[in-house]
Amino acid sequence: MNTRNKATVSDRKLVQSLNNRNIILIGMMGAGKTTIGKALASYTGKQFFDCDHEIQKCTGVKIPVIFEIEGEEGFRRRESQALKKLVCRNNIVLATGGGAVLSQENRDVLRQSGIVVYLRASINDLYRRTRHDKNRPLLQTSNLRDKLTQLYQQRDRFYQQTAHIIIDTARQNIRFLVKELVKRLAAFQLTQPISYTDQSMRTITVEFSSSSETRNYPIHIGNGILGQAELVVSCLKQQRVAIVSNTTVAPLYLDRLSAALEQKGVQSIPIILPDGEAYKNWDTLNQIFDALLKNHCERTTTILALGGGVIGDLTGFAAATYLRGVPFIQIPTTLLAQVDSSVGGKTGINHALGKNMIGAFYQPRMVLADSATLDTLPDRELRAGIAEIIKYGLIRDPAFFEWLEKNMQRLLSRDPAILNEAIQRSCENKAEIVAADEKESGVRALLNLGHTFGHAIENGMGYGVWLHGEAVAAGTVLAADLSRRMKLINEADVARIHAIFQQAGLPVKAPRLKPERYLELMALDKKVSAGKTRFILLNRIGEAVMRADIPPELIIDTLNTCMTHE
Repeated sequence: MNTRNKATVSDRKLVQSLNNRNIILIGMMGAGKTTIGKALASYTGKQFFDCDHEIQKCTGVKIPVIFEIEGEEGFRRRESQALKKLVCRNNIVLATGGGAVLSQENRDVLRQSGIVVYLRASINDLYRRTRHDKNRPLLQTSNLRDKLTQLYQQRDRFYQQTAHIIIDTARQNIRFLVKELVKRLAAFQLTQPISYTDQSMRTITVEFSSSSETRNYPIHIGNGILGQAELVVSCLKQQRVAIVSNTTVAPLYLDRLSAALEQKGVQSIPIILPDGEAYKNWDTLNQIFDALLKNHCERTTTILALGGGVIGDLTGFAAATYLRGVPFIQIPTTLLAQVDSSVGGKTGINHALGKNMIGAFYQPRMVLADSATLDTLPDRELRAGIAEIIKYGLIRDPAFFEWLEKNMQRLLSRDPAILNEAIQRSCENKAEIVAADEKESGVRALLNLGHTFGHAIENGMGYGVWLHGEAVAAGTVLAADLSRRMKLINEADVARIHAIFQQAGLPVKAPRLKPERYLELMALDKKVSAGKTRFILLNRIGEAVMRADIPPELIIDTLNTCMTHE
C-alpha cells in the first residue's frame, strides 16, 4: 500500500468538505484502524493519532506491561484520559483502542468530537490479522478464535450505537477503501452535520505549537454553560476576579455568573461600562483602571470580559497593560464576539483617525462561549455576527460556506445545534490561523476579508451607526467585486457571495460617501505597507489572497458600482 497517495483533483472537493473535522475510527482489534487511519490521514491532509500509542508515549511502557501492573481496569482509566485529551485537537484522524466503546462516557465523548467510523471485519479476517500478534493482552489465549468471537459479541452493539458510519474492511485494497470512505464521510458531512444537544459542550484549543512559552488555551462552546463556574475557576490564580461588563449585558448575566463563582468560593468585583462602540476609547479604559486600583487588584487577579466585542477588546487591553499584564478570560455574549473578536488575542481601542489603532496582542487564559446568551441578542446583532461566520467559509473553508448556504434560515432562527456548529467551525478556523500567525505577520491578515472597506464605512459614518458585522458584509461584497475586476474570481462565485449576505439579511451595498473619502479612510488601514493599501481578495470561494497592486481606478469603479444611490 502506498500511504503517500494524496487526493486527486477530482476528489479535492470531497476532501475539502472534511476540513477541520475529526474522524474517529472504532472497531475490533485487527479491523485495520491504524493502517487505514494512517492512509486516510495522508489522503486528507489530517494528522494521525493512535490512542494506544499515545498511552505508551505518556507512560513510557508498552500496553501489555500496563495490563500486567494495573490490570484492564487501570488501562481503561488511562484510555479514557487519553481520549479526552486527544479529542480536544481538531482536524485529526484518531484510531481508538478496541475496548474504548465499553464506557458510556467514552462513547458520548467520541460522538460529540467528530465523525465516528466503525471499521467492521469478520471473525475470520480478525483471526487472520491477529493470530501472530503478541502485543494485545486480551488475545494471549490458547483459543484465539473463541476469544475474538466472545469480544465481538460483547462489543459489536456498542460499535454500532457509537458510529455515524459503518464500513466493512474485508479484504479490500486500502487505497480503494480510503477513497470510498472519504465519499461516505463527505456525504454524511453535507447531509447530516453532527448535532449537539442543548447542554453538550465542545472544547477546542488554540495551540501555539511553535512557541517555547506555554500559552495554549481552551475555547469552550455550548448552550447553557455560563453557570459552569468550574471552567472559570480552573484558570484562576486566586479566589478573586474582576468582571467587566456593560449596562446592557450586566443586568442579564452578571448576577448569574457572580453567583456561580461565589458558590465556588470566588469573590467578584463588578465593573460596569457604558454600552457601544463609541465608548471604545481612553476614557472608558481608564474607568477599568480606576476600579482595579481602587479595589487593590493584584497581578494574580483575573479579569473577566462579559459582553460583546467592545467589552472584550477593552478588557483585554486593560489586562495587557494593568501592572504590565494580568490574566484575563473572555466570556463573549454576542455572536460576533464568540466567533471572532474573543479568539486570537487582539485587544485595543479606537482612535478618532482609525479603528483599533491602539492596542496589544494579548491572549486570554480561556474563552467560554455560551450560545444561550444569544437568545437575548437583538436580530440586528445576530445578523452582524453571521457576517464574520460567512468570512471563514470564503477565505479557507468552502465546505463550511456550502453548509451555511443550506442552513442559514436555521441559523437565523437560533437553532441551538446549528448555532453551536457554526460557532465551533468558525473558532476552529480562526484557532488554526492564530496558532500559525499570532501577530498578523502573514496568513492571519486573511481574516480581514472585507475589513479594509468595512473599517472605512464604520469610521466614515461615525462609530456605532453601522455595526461592525454590517460594515464587514458590505465590505466583503465590495472585495468580491474588486476581485472580479482583477480577474481573480468568476461571476458565479460573486453571485453566490452576494446571495448569501442577502439571505442573512445583511447589507450588500456600501453607504454613499465620495470615493475620495473612502480612499482617504482606507489609507489609515493597519495593513498599509510602504504607503500602499493592501486588500484581501478572493481567488475563489475558499481561497483568499492579499494584493497591493490594485489600480486606484478599479477601486473607484467598485465603489461607484457597489454604493447605494441614496
